[in-house]
Amino acid sequence: MRDRLTPLLWRTGLALALVCGIGLLPWLARTDPALTVLRARSAERTPTPQVLADIRAQLGLDDGPLRLLGQWAGGLWRGDAGRSWLSGAEVRPAVLHALGVSLLLMGVALVAAAGTAALVCARTLYRQGRRGRAGGGGSAVLAALPEFLTASVLATVVGVQLGWLPALGWYGPRWTVLPALALGLPAGAVLGRLLDDLLPGALAEPWAVAAAARGLPRRRIARHAVHRCLPGLLPNLGLFVVGLTGGSVAVEQIFDIPGLGRTTLQAALAQDMPVLQAGTLVLVLLAAATAGAARLATRLLTGPALRDGALPTLHRPAPPARGVQLLVLGAVLLAVVALGLPRDPLAVDTVERLRAPSWAHPFGTDALGRDLLARVAHGAFDTLLLASAIGAVALVAGLVLGALPRLSGPLADTVNAVPPVLGALLVAAVAGSGPATPVLAVSAVAWAPLAAHTSALLRQERAAPHVTAARGLGAGRRHLLRRALLPAVVPPVTRHALLRLPGTALALASLAFLGLGAQPPSPEWGLLLAENQPYAERAPWAVLAPAAVLALLGALAVSAAGGVGRRGRRRTRPPQQSPFVRDELAVAE
Repeated sequence: MRDRLTPLLWRTGLALALVCGIGLLPWLARTDPALTVLRARSAERTPTPQVLADIRAQLGLDDGPLRLLGQWAGGLWRGDAGRSWLSGAEVRPAVLHALGVSLLLMGVALVAAAGTAALVCARTLYRQGRRGRAGGGGSAVLAALPEFLTASVLATVVGVQLGWLPALGWYGPRWTVLPALALGLPAGAVLGRLLDDLLPGALAEPWAVAAAARGLPRRRIARHAVHRCLPGLLPNLGLFVVGLTGGSVAVEQIFDIPGLGRTTLQAALAQDMPVLQAGTLVLVLLAAATAGAARLATRLLTGPALRDGALPTLHRPAPPARGVQLLVLGAVLLAVVALGLPRDPLAVDTVERLRAPSWAHPFGTDALGRDLLARVAHGAFDTLLLASAIGAVALVAGLVLGALPRLSGPLADTVNAVPPVLGALLVAAVAGSGPATPVLAVSAVAWAPLAAHTSALLRQERAAPHVTAARGLGAGRRHLLRRALLPAVVPPVTRHALLRLPGTALALASLAFLGLGAQPPSPEWGLLLAENQPYAERAPWAVLAPAAVLALLGALAVSAAGGVGRRGRRRTRPPQQSPFVRDELAVAE
């Protein structure tokens, strides 16, 4: 009972701390909420002392933030989330409507993500353990594409130029397709790479070899291999569900979708605290429900094998080396940087604005006539250094916190429920706005998927027969951690961190797109995408240049991840028959 009560109290305390911190946001930022509300209501009205005093009296701001929080929390027990500070309308119907929109969009996006993940894993499932696996370049490109760039391209090309699907609004099922693709394609590429990282280990297990030798169809073996790998993937899938619901702010902005992410963003910018608090509370509750469903599904999929220490480890066999591909991609990236560094990234020439690529400007020019090759090359240092530093910190934090699931589980669910934009606003309120704000905001949440991955792998590895046998022979915790657990967990989590390196750069890019990241004239890649996105139809090279380099970074990260932890000696395991296909083998006999 105590083991179940402690995580519940910890999760409740984190949720209360988050909601209270958001409720104190205007006072932490040292801004006048009355002035912000007045500007949101009517930007033309003069903020005289009398007008501001009337707004404070109307909203009860003179009572102080703690009393306002107490009144809002007291109304929750009666189903009353308060009234909007801007419109005066009830908050609960508006937030629930936005939640319904986001859940529908998330569901369609998950379908698109599942299809993308299936395409990423198709070659591995077809070959079923034979040599010659795919390099993952296509999935790396999809994972490295910014959601806001994908959304802009889909809206412009498919929605406006071709007219196949509606590009703006939210009026029916047809309006869900383009935003769902913009969200689902990158998410599916990442999930597909994680699943593809686990599949060779499952397909090399004795049950899969025996099933193939006895003539079971490949489709059936593939289905059970996916079934075998899902427990290690479900925690990250749960994080994706919450992230797609509340973190799709840029996509909802582009397609004009009244979802929960956009609602919370507008409330945060206008300091409409009742709406912001209610939206955040809904996201936290959704994160808790999703985490509980993921844990339940994991127990159902693994059955008694996890409890009895009879779950074989998913050590994957060593595939062919990809050193040539890694060297080629690295050489291309270094060549781009080397060619662009001698050029001036800040030189403005309005006569040469939006020029197409040429010998003088290999990547073309932007709206101010600045050389894009120079800006991409000089921005590489900021983008790569920041992304690498955040990735390294997230990896260490994910490994350490993942080893403490009772501490990190509720904490990861809570921080993942906060949209990145809201996290940036909270960081700016506490630490002040500046170039470090997006770095701190992304670092605060980047460790969560790595911690969830570490926790899931450790849970399965502790149930492996060789770990159970070593424990029975008297091996201590330190010996098991050093010789059995860490060698099995660190390589796949490190590969996961490398796969998320482009995603870290994209998180910084998304904040820049929404005006919360690097500011002009910085050549940071996210800012390049944001400031050139309005010219995507007229001068597509202005957007394609930084997007192509981001895609190159994604392919480079996948190739580098492919070599992590693959040179070690392959562990031999006693034959184990998986409970997933025991009945199938009996039928085959």
